[in-house]
Amino acid sequence: MSTPIHIVPAPSARPVGVPLPTRDEASRRDPRTPYVQDALAVDFRMASDEAVFGIQPTPADELPDAQAWAAHVGQAVVEVMHGARPPAQVLRWTSPEVYTVVARRGALAARRAGHPLRQGEGVVRRVRVRTARVCHPRDDVAEASLVVHDGGRLRAMAIRLEGRDGRWVVTALQVA
Repeated sequence: MSTPIHIVPAPSARPVGVPLPTRDEASRRDPRTPYVQDALAVDFRMASDEAVFGIQPTPADELPDAQAWAAHVGQAVVEVMHGARPPAQVLRWTSPEVYTVVARRGALAARRAGHPLRQGEGVVRRVRVRTARVCHPRDDVAEASLVVHDGGRLRAMAIRLEGRDGRWVVTALQVA
């Protein structure tokens, strides 16, 4: 014969609760010690939502080389503005204001060429970034001047890159 099974209650996984302090205890408590709740520790001295979830500046030494990145993203932006590349490809690398301008110019260029922009379409005329020069006015900012070869013309392009959330983001763009 087998021995009967002995059933025991499941152990509680919850931590032991900390009773709420009375008003007298709270006034005598050391202000540097945070109050700990029953199952969830909450520090009410935490920074604001904007500081925690907003845009986090990233210094240039934690980002890729600004000169190479400016030439790379400048090439992509010029191709979008010429209608040769879908604007969604630069969405992550541009601020909303810059993206709106670039996407609008790309749509106009595609319309002028007489065809809507489609994925994989060839470039109507070849544009290429020839040179890029960068300066760093601040630790998390890079300003670049680019020379763009556009068909038979040379154009100037200025880009402001800001280190945000671990990547370079184009926040200002000027093409002449």
